[in-house]
Amino acid sequence: MKVRFARSADKAAVEVRPLLQGDFIPDTAREDAFSGFAGQASEIWLDRRVLVVGVGSAWSNRSAERAGAVAASRTLDVARIAIDARKLPADIAASLAFGAVLRGWRMERYRSKPAEDTPRLNAIDVLTDEPRAARAAWDRLRPVLRGILWARRAVTDPANVLTPEKFCGRLKKLERHGLELEVLERRHLKRAGLGALLAVGGGSINPPRLAILRWRGRIDAPPVVFCGKGITFDTGGISIKPADKMWEMRADMAGAAAAVGAMIALARRKSPAPAIAVLALAENALSATAYRPGDILHTVDGTTIEVIDTDAEGRLVLADALGWSRLNLAPRAMIDLATLTGSIVTALGHEMAGLFDNNAAFAASIAAAGEAVGERVWRMPIAAGYREDLRSDIADLKQCASGRLQPDACQAAALLENFAGSTMWAHLDIAAMESREMADEFHASGATGFGVRLLDRLIAQRFEDADG
Repeated sequence: MKVRFARSADKAAVEVRPLLQGDFIPDTAREDAFSGFAGQASEIWLDRRVLVVGVGSAWSNRSAERAGAVAASRTLDVARIAIDARKLPADIAASLAFGAVLRGWRMERYRSKPAEDTPRLNAIDVLTDEPRAARAAWDRLRPVLRGILWARRAVTDPANVLTPEKFCGRLKKLERHGLELEVLERRHLKRAGLGALLAVGGGSINPPRLAILRWRGRIDAPPVVFCGKGITFDTGGISIKPADKMWEMRADMAGAAAAVGAMIALARRKSPAPAIAVLALAENALSATAYRPGDILHTVDGTTIEVIDTDAEGRLVLADALGWSRLNLAPRAMIDLATLTGSIVTALGHEMAGLFDNNAAFAASIAAAGEAVGERVWRMPIAAGYREDLRSDIADLKQCASGRLQPDACQAAALLENFAGSTMWAHLDIAAMESREMADEFHASGATGFGVRLLDRLIAQRFEDADG
């Protein structure tokens, strides 16, 4: 998507006029009951096609993003639009473009020819009285935009394209941004004792990896670590999933993708904070070498886990990722992200991610960062009863509880808490937030890149000084 800030528009562009409640509204728009409320839009004809878009009661970066997204959603049938941001601050002009790009993005890589309803929008002119200032504001938004779009592409790619090995190949290309990559392959995982990750990936012809992506930063402080669940495809293993919707399991690496996207944002904006993404990459496949219910797994810190359900594999790979990070990186804080449980979808739907933690102040910082960028979270409990549910007769822990109607999201968090130790830690269950089945005026269907903006904002707000 090409974005241009200029004083005048290309003549071929459809004009977009964002309007506040109370602004002058053309009579033809009033016929559609348009009043400037956020999310409203109405097409009118003057000397050209014009789209008026409601902003709401006041301008803000978030209201501008939404107006830009609505504008893009209503003009996907044209190649270019011109958004009128004259008399608006430069950062608002940039936010209008940001929302339009996020809504207008689509994945066309695998089409041999365009479908009849394929969107055409590929260029955005933003009309502004201060093109240079608006471009500078846009340049400040581009690092996180790059991270979001990287995550979206990765989540959209199918499992025959994005195996654990090929995922690492993509990470290698990010070294040009100043990131450093280390990859632990199967022999290194065995030597380091990551038995849970090895077990989950043991049934696939594509062996597992632990990828460590580093941003050194400038300040003298321990790193913040993002641990990402990177299951590039999840059959459920021996506890196999139903066929319906199994194709969506190519997105089971969305936690790892979001962690990488955040690292891209930090590197491209030269964040002073040191950060590391630790990505547990594996395919959960079904074969003669697949792990089984009843197996006992030895994790990196020596904890043993009794396997109950091979389709609860995400918490196993994250246990090793968190444990390895704690033992080897001495982190300032750890945050893991995962499309982990269906029960969090039952609890929170598609509105927000589940947040679990061992530090209330840290949780408050995460929630504030999410609220600021529109990636909302809801704090969930890890009660003593959930820990009790994981008592095993033959190992240190059970992987999960058996039976129907279990509070599985809370029990999974209780398991992961063991591997954080005394390190400040939070777990984000982003199931149902990593993609959208249906498009609306603010979101396209498909991958969202959820988590990238939240992590980037959290680092900016809390960790970019040595005392954070």
